[in-house]
Amino acid sequence: MRLIELLKNISYLELQGSREIDIGSVETDSRKIRRGAAFVVCRGIHFDGHQFIPEVLERGAKAVFCEIFPEDIPDDVTFIRVVDSTRIAGVIASVFYDFPSKKIKVVGITGTNGKTSIATLLYRLFISLGYKSGLISTISYMVNEKEEPATQTTPDPLKIQQLMSQMVRENCEYCFMEVSSHAIHQYRIGGIEFAGGVFTNITHDHLDYHNTFAEYLRVKKRFFDNLSPGAFALINIDDRNGRVMAQNTKARVITYSNRSMADFRCKVLECHFNGMLLRIGNYEVWTRFVGDFNASNLLAVFAVAVTLQVEEDRILAVLSNLEPVRGRFETIRSMDGRLAVVDYAHTPDALKNVLNAITGLRSGNEQLITVVGAGGDRDRSKRPEMAGEAVLMSDKVILTSDNPRSEDPAVIIKDMEEGIEPELKNKVVTIENRREAIKTAALIAKPGDIILIAGKGHENYQEIKGVRRHFDDAEEIKKCFGVEEEWNAD
Repeated sequence: MRLIELLKNISYLELQGSREIDIGSVETDSRKIRRGAAFVVCRGIHFDGHQFIPEVLERGAKAVFCEIFPEDIPDDVTFIRVVDSTRIAGVIASVFYDFPSKKIKVVGITGTNGKTSIATLLYRLFISLGYKSGLISTISYMVNEKEEPATQTTPDPLKIQQLMSQMVRENCEYCFMEVSSHAIHQYRIGGIEFAGGVFTNITHDHLDYHNTFAEYLRVKKRFFDNLSPGAFALINIDDRNGRVMAQNTKARVITYSNRSMADFRCKVLECHFNGMLLRIGNYEVWTRFVGDFNASNLLAVFAVAVTLQVEEDRILAVLSNLEPVRGRFETIRSMDGRLAVVDYAHTPDALKNVLNAITGLRSGNEQLITVVGAGGDRDRSKRPEMAGEAVLMSDKVILTSDNPRSEDPAVIIKDMEEGIEPELKNKVVTIENRREAIKTAALIAKPGDIILIAGKGHENYQEIKGVRRHFDDAEEIKKCFGVEEEWNAD
């Protein structure tokens, strides 16, 4: 693209150099710069992109978008000064890739819990209905049927625009993407024209980054404040902050609920370990999902599809055949009748939801053994809360490592123990090694008992001292059970 064409859509304060140059790529990572690229300076938590300007010039950058001009500007490089280069990185990428989000319907899903399930199930639903679609999620990025492993819940703005551009080339009609609070705060979703947004819920999480719950709430709300009048905002009003999200949005507000009057309603009629019977509107549908939280997720999927003008009977026919997302209430049964549930629950509310779902299905005679840890270098205040939730609804709790990252796992476990009441401490043991913790749970479980392995879900690694080693909760419990494949938990 000619720089002069790119600049037609960008507001800038000052330009030094030629507008009549060709730009081969746009990058925010100095390590990816190739000759002829444009570099957009971004300010991160731990760095300021201005410090990398000498490096990108050596690598052959021909244009630099920044907030402060360096003292020496080469004659053959164009510098463009803007108010906030981090904020406009997504806009620049959108222009460079020819506005891909205007050519497909993009639906963003935000909230503390449920983002991955809803985004992935929407993608699978629309693919099954015959619509070419894309997915940007915690687990993977999909361009129609082509898969790429995910590196972040919501990738950087350039990667997003690249993916959407690929979706356009593959003739995709829809893109379903998770929108994290970090992505909103860091303007990673800049330049995207959303057809709609979904709010799932908001609970205690990411306070290491946002500092206060009020700030976390404000950032989430900004996503809905910025939706266009032609978009829709689908709001879960079972969450008391749902209506807060919709207060200033220009989008058309639609509500969904499992508990009160809303535009879309759902009721759980029957629930078993192999699925549940739901009433959605005037229809009854059997699904392969378990728990009120999954009923809410499926209702959101149904509501989005109806809002996008798909016929209800077509949606429900596919919905009944959809399977849970990997690591989300994933059930594994041993030959002798022990049952394991692997779930990504890594916040107090998510853990409580999973434990409630299991408690509602218990006959009363079996033990519930919960294996749980908490991540290092993250919000410390949720650690005692998670342990407190686990011990209240479990017969035994094994506190262990999650992804300790740079922290000492023993310190993390100590933080968790602070949330356990003295009279309940006899339920709890600590086993720092996660593999040994899972083995121990399998050894003490008797036929009929239930093991919940919480916190990592789909993740196939454990990060210790900055090194990622292969580790998969589902693989580990299958080894303990002596099974190669999952058994249906019916």
